[in-house]
Amino acid sequence: MNLQRPNANEAIQTSNRSRNVVPQSGICSRCFDGCKGNCDMFKATFRGREVLYPEPFGSVTAGADKDYPVDYSHLNIMGYAMGAEGIEADPDKATFPAVNTETCFGAGEDKIKMKVPVFTGALGSTDIAQKNWEHFAIGAAITGITLVCGENVCGIDRDLELDGQGKVRKSPEMDRRVETYRRYHEGYGDILVQMNVEDTRNGVAEYVIDKLGVETIELKWGQGAKCIGGEIKVNSLERAIELKKRGYIVTPDPEVPAFQAAFRAGPLKQFERHSRLGFIDEDSFMDEVERIRKLGAKRITLKTGAYPMRELAMAIRWSSDAKIDLLTIDGAPGGTGMSPWRMMTEWGVPSIYLHSMAYELCERLAQKGRFVPDLAFAGGFSSEDHVFKALALGAPYCKAVCMGRALMIPGMVGKNIEKWLRGEDGGLPKSISKYGMTKEEIFMNYEVLKEKYGNEADKLPLGAVGIFSAVDKLKVGLQQLMAGSRSWQVNYISRKDIFSLTEECAKITQIPYVMDAYKAEALEIIDA
Repeated sequence: MNLQRPNANEAIQTSNRSRNVVPQSGICSRCFDGCKGNCDMFKATFRGREVLYPEPFGSVTAGADKDYPVDYSHLNIMGYAMGAEGIEADPDKATFPAVNTETCFGAGEDKIKMKVPVFTGALGSTDIAQKNWEHFAIGAAITGITLVCGENVCGIDRDLELDGQGKVRKSPEMDRRVETYRRYHEGYGDILVQMNVEDTRNGVAEYVIDKLGVETIELKWGQGAKCIGGEIKVNSLERAIELKKRGYIVTPDPEVPAFQAAFRAGPLKQFERHSRLGFIDEDSFMDEVERIRKLGAKRITLKTGAYPMRELAMAIRWSSDAKIDLLTIDGAPGGTGMSPWRMMTEWGVPSIYLHSMAYELCERLAQKGRFVPDLAFAGGFSSEDHVFKALALGAPYCKAVCMGRALMIPGMVGKNIEKWLRGEDGGLPKSISKYGMTKEEIFMNYEVLKEKYGNEADKLPLGAVGIFSAVDKLKVGLQQLMAGSRSWQVNYISRKDIFSLTEECAKITQIPYVMDAYKAEALEIIDA
């Protein structure tokens, strides 16, 4: 059984002609000379490298649809009929709205608090992030969660100014990113600024700490969607040449006459700007952590990707030795759709496997009496049950869940509702207009925000209101699940609160199979 059919997918706008497809290759069982398409190989014949990426690039988010042998759906959540943790076991007091969903992370006393144990994935130099930043940033701030400003923001800033040493002197786009979040920040959450190879070379940490007062820097080893650096597509020859001169890898090479001719003629429609691959070693990592601390950063976090257990062990142990404030572990097939499609579907250790490895390694570290860094799990999460299961699987080390597309979608939907309310793009679709024709009627939490912010609520972008509403759904759903498992605070969620539905899942996660969970206690009751 093929877990992910190759050679055709809606993400890259390809499809098979035949009803019958060879499982391994994804090629139609009857491929005939004269077919008019439109599988991957058909489209690649004339569009070439364009078929590597989800389309239209920069306007979509895409998620891999590979069906892994085991995933988080193979875990279920325990519900109990007795006891309560974090509150008195009284029906009038232990109600589900009384559940406290707040969490915090950090190695020292200056921890970051969040109202809900979720935060955004890295929103960096992509068009999706740039166009929707106001919605994402204000949404995260008013919701009380952390926002991650991703890599290359300064490097692609059209108005970037570098000094004589090639370091950032001025970056209006980075200024906008930080200031937008801070405008509504109320003490919960923080803005993390990510660093990759180019960011380090360009002095981004120095700039955001000294000029913008950023307190938390995130080092980046990778993510769950790809094992190469970040990329964007560029629609202008002049822009492609500019980015190459700034030190980026740009493909095809915009300075090669043949590619310039292909771009002007029309078949080559976009160039790709790639970041460099990072290479890790312990000494360099420790030196970089120390350097950033000396620059004035209060907190340093690390984001690592779907690498094998060896690299995962390095991330955990080195984060322990360096007293990193948070280690985010992103499993396959994460990402927001800017990665090569086949890489997104076929590369890396899937989330539940990677997170199970992380727990095993953290337990081993703890048993040796060493500091275990706070963890966040990422890689395909979208709902409150996902949040609960991740926190339980990684307990007591996992403090939060990082969400990429799941928190971007409400920002984009809210933004589009704002456009549709103005009559653009045909106005409100029926899926929304059935709830009303004003923002007050459509957004059930709008009056909540209006009560809090007064007239200022009218200035909130509706994408921000959308994120607030979506996280409110996650929060209430999480409260219900936590109350059912009798945990009234996040820190009481434990590995005993989930069970495996399959024996294979139990083998991978070390979470008991459903027929074994609480069996000893059950037999003790029966035999008493």
